Amino acid sequence: MEKFEKYLDITKEVKNALETGKAIVALESTIISHGMPYPENVKMAKRVEDIIREQGAIPATIAIMDGKIKVGLSDEDLETLAKASHVEKVSRRDLAAVIASKTLGATTVASTMICAEMAGIKFFVTGGIGGVHRGYETTLDVSADLEELSTTNVTVICAGAKAILDLNRTMEYLETKGVPVIGFGTKFLPAFYTRETDIELRTSVNTPKELAEIVDTKNQLGLRGGILVVNPIPNEDSLAGDYINSIIDKAIEESFRKNIKGKDVTPFLLAKIVEETKGKSLEANLALVYNNALVGAQIAKAYEML
Repeated sequence: MEKFEKYLDITKEVKNALETGKAIVALESTIISHGMPYPENVKMAKRVEDIIREQGAIPATIAIMDGKIKVGLSDEDLETLAKASHVEKVSRRDLAAVIASKTLGATTVASTMICAEMAGIKFFVTGGIGGVHRGYETTLDVSADLEELSTTNVTVICAGAKAILDLNRTMEYLETKGVPVIGFGTKFLPAFYTRETDIELRTSVNTPKELAEIVDTKNQLGLRGGILVVNPIPNEDSLAGDYINSIIDKAIEESFRKNIKGKDVTPFLLAKIVEETKGKSLEANLALVYNNALVGAQIAKAYEML
């Protein structure tokens, strides 16, 4: 962490937790700035932090502000991110430029992993990761999240890859890169809005302690890269597969017609899905994020207790 001290702005609460070995859970900020409207985005961010604290861990929401990587945000910081008219969506490729220019930036899965590792944080909770996009054979569109998982030593807790993606190809990519994908309470890959797919996982656990022991063993072995923990959306909040997949298919067709590319694809698709489901997908998204925060904090706490 010392070599990055010039660029890190860590709150006293998080710094104290790092110094005392207390459980910490990193959180991304793109979901605040680009995921939903104000003031729902602030309410969501605060609720996620509250859930993590209720489990005995410390939340560390990460963003780029004033030329610094802020690790842990104040209420004022959250308001700034949530209300600003322009916030850069920052992945690995953007990180240096946004910091150098002192631009306001929200971290994606990839950049949150990078910043968490710089700060010494081992666990990170998000909604869903990026992956291989449908139509890959013509667009070659693959999220930077997958490469980051193969190189950065952070355990990511999510509800699977976003359902708008090609899930089979995403899993193939992760397997090629040697990234462990571990089901929490499931033997099948969840699909974000729905609890499971027909894609079987090689490894699954049922308790936070089991997962913490895998993380600890991997770290002691010095194995490169992260671990992806896939935690299904609660049953009562899950959407029917046929229903949500038909909506996703239509949204993807529209994105192709409109020639939407790169980092604009995911926000466009998610907005269309919210519109077509009349908000049901947003409710499901919130439910899975809260559930991931709960499980992620429990895993971080179990790791602290080893």
